[in-house]
Amino acid sequence: MKWSLAFGLIAGLAACGADGEPVQPTRNATITLSDSGASVSGQVGMRQGPFAVTVGLAL
Repeated sequence: MKWSLAFGLIAGLAACGADGEPVQPTRNATITLSDSGASVSGQVGMRQGPFAVTVGLAL
């Protein structure tokens, strides 16, 4: 029983491995200075085919 469970676990982990080229993350940073002060914003994202995920932060 232990061997079949271990084999199933290893086979499951191997089946969900990475396929293809690694995906390069995208990034963007902006610093804006004005009479009222400074603001900083940035974004980090990833694009794979038609799908994109981006997370932004503004201070």
